Amino acid sequence: MTANKPATPTGWIDPDDAPELTDAFFEQADEYVGDTLVRRGRPKAASPKQALTIRYDADVVAAFKATGKGWQTRMNDALRQWLVEEQKRRA
Repeated sequence: MTANKPATPTGWIDPDDAPELTDAFFEQADEYVGDTLVRRGRPKAASPKQALTIRYDADVVAAFKATGKGWQTRMNDALRQWLVEEQKRRA
């Protein structure tokens, strides 16, 4: 049978032995406002995009990809422009 080990007393801790509090230490620290943890990084978008799977004709995708970096944003803008025009037409 194992016996409980006696609690070891905490020895004297010299405050001069404490590590230096550098800027790097504070950069890694968690920041709180009251009891709420302040999140780091990019803030949440007011209207986040929705991920979905959709199939387009190959020539349509190729044409947008040929426009270079940002082609998905341009495709979204084209769909939005069509939607605005369609809503005006129906009004």
